[in-house]
Amino acid sequence: MEDNKMVAGKVKKPGKRGRKPAKIDLKAKLERSRQSARECRARKKLRYQYLEELVSSKERAICALREELEMYKQWCSAMDQGKIPSEIKALLTGDEQKIPQSSGGTKASKNPKNSSSGGTAQS
Repeated sequence: MEDNKMVAGKVKKPGKRGRKPAKIDLKAKLERSRQSARECRARKKLRYQYLEELVSSKERAICALREELEMYKQWCSAMDQGKIPSEIKALLTGDEQKIPQSSGGTKASKNPKNSSSGGTAQS
């Protein structure tokens, strides 16, 4: 035991400094690494599924808005020609049951009143 040195009241052994690494089984370490990689891939897959669903729902919303915009464009061109579309007549008379598209009529019930009153104020 002559190799041991006394430093600040403690016995130091020659060799490597710091903590000795625990005898970790290499197979267990490799298995933990594989499990971690599997979990990472699963999280990545879920994240991509969520993003794909989000994109598809946004695309559906865009298509619906484009259809609605096209309907409003047709209404405006008809009114420019002096014709009043039946949907707008139904909205102005308050008889919303004559509108063929119930979902379109609900959305249209708010917007044409605002746009028609705004359009007459500008003319």
